[in-house]
Amino acid sequence: MTATGWVAGPILALSLLGAAEGVGLLRPPDGAPAAPEVESPVWINSAPLRLADLRGKVVLVEFWTYG
Repeated sequence: MTATGWVAGPILALSLLGAAEGVGLLRPPDGAPAAPEVESPVWINSAPLRLADLRGKVVLVEFWTYG
């Protein structure tokens, strides 16, 4: 990838996200219920967290399943 590609790609992505926010595509619909609190007795590699502790932060959620 050229240097132009390294610069143009992120600029394009940010401008598309900005446009989506501008027209309201990234906002939840009015009257949408809040996410339920995570209630788990087991936490791996972390102390128990609450959603309020994560407010305003970027969170990556990975769901695992067996089967």
